[in-house]
Amino acid sequence: MDSPSLRELQQPLLESTECETPAQKPGRHELGSALREIAFAESLRGLQFLSPPLPSVSAGLGEPRPPDVEHPHRQQQQFSSLDDKPQFPGASAEFIDKLEFIQPNVISGIPIYRVMDRQGQIINPSEDPHLPKEKVLKLYKSMTLLNTMDRILYESQRQGRISFYMTNYGEEGTHVGSAAALDNTDLVFGQYREAGVLMYRDYPLELFMAQCYGNISDLGKGRQMPVHYGCKERHFVTISSPLATQIPQAVGAAYAAKRANANRVVICYFGEGAASEGDAHAGFNFAATLECPIIFFCRNNGYAISTPTSEQYRGDGIAARGPGYGIMSIRVDGNDVFAVYNATKEARRRAVAENQPFLIEAMTYRIGHHSTSDDSSAYRSVDEVNYWDKQDHPISRLRHYLLSQGWWDEEQEKAWRKQSRKKVMEAFEQAERKPKPNPNLLFSDVYQEMPAQLRKQQESLARHLQTYGEHYPLEHFDK
Repeated sequence: MDSPSLRELQQPLLESTECETPAQKPGRHELGSALREIAFAESLRGLQFLSPPLPSVSAGLGEPRPPDVEHPHRQQQQFSSLDDKPQFPGASAEFIDKLEFIQPNVISGIPIYRVMDRQGQIINPSEDPHLPKEKVLKLYKSMTLLNTMDRILYESQRQGRISFYMTNYGEEGTHVGSAAALDNTDLVFGQYREAGVLMYRDYPLELFMAQCYGNISDLGKGRQMPVHYGCKERHFVTISSPLATQIPQAVGAAYAAKRANANRVVICYFGEGAASEGDAHAGFNFAATLECPIIFFCRNNGYAISTPTSEQYRGDGIAARGPGYGIMSIRVDGNDVFAVYNATKEARRRAVAENQPFLIEAMTYRIGHHSTSDDSSAYRSVDEVNYWDKQDHPISRLRHYLLSQGWWDEEQEKAWRKQSRKKVMEAFEQAERKPKPNPNLLFSDVYQEMPAQLRKQQESLARHLQTYGEHYPLEHFDK
């Protein structure tokens, strides 16, 4: 009997995915239309994580299917003794005697789990989380309040009132859907576009504004760039600018929680661009080998600043990487707040109960510019952006759901929009009136006892300001 080829051994994996043959990979200029043509998973199986032990004999993961009776040449090799089987410690696989390389697209596209369609209708009733009215309204109000704050702070930067800002347009569903599924004591490591997580945890508007203005109420004492939030009380680790540094840090925190039997999970947010950093590899591998209760939450919004996904990676997104590290993985519709909620809720439950990591890839779209330093019209069309803003926005989808349930109407919408804008403007005006932190705070909070070199720098600054103080706006700083 001829030995099976590598391609034939992969066949069970290809057939087990139950997906259609993948379409040709879009080029850079086809990105917008390709994203609009994404095929959603609506099978009755509902929410399912892609397990690390894929049914592939060639990869050495899981149990193979029974031999194919119609195609006996596809049967596995029969071994007369244990000595005939591979004994390598690094893999569990079978020998083959035909040279073939594994194709990149072993799986024909990981499906995208969703609960609601674009009109806010539940597709499969068994997947409806049946959240109470009060919780759904909190999801909606958190998303819309964040949207209102974004608009005001974005314009504030354009007017020169603050130095920098990043909006969250189009990604609000990934923030609040995941935040609602967590316990309030679960530790959050964000990247820089997860303000909605704090918003859902009732972080005050005054502190959002204080951080962006760097005034005396800022918990970071004016030392960070705008949008680099942090709050110990709400278990939200302060944002740092370098991409992906939070990933191995989050794994370390999750390992500590495991050793302490803390019954909590760590969630780590990042974008598909940050997943190209070496820290992502280190974090994924550490989490899997140390069996840490962590949720890796990737916001795949189509662009890493100006780099589209077609130039960011060649494989099937980020979720496809999980099984290679031994991580349970799933891909969800990030514009469907219920799909995000369900996936995060289940991942959290199992991560704590089983002490293992989970990877969630939320497919969404960044409607706004990357930041106030970016002009996205240079690399994508207005029509592409308008589609996602008008046709597939997470806020619109949840509003449709609320309207269909009779929990919301146009009058309530108008009243809430007016009320939320008033709340944001009050916090905005208050933040502008407050002075900046005292310059001496530049030297505190690092050492318990200030070293001589740092004390020398502090004294040097004091002498400089005493001599040239009229050239600085010291009247705007706390005394």
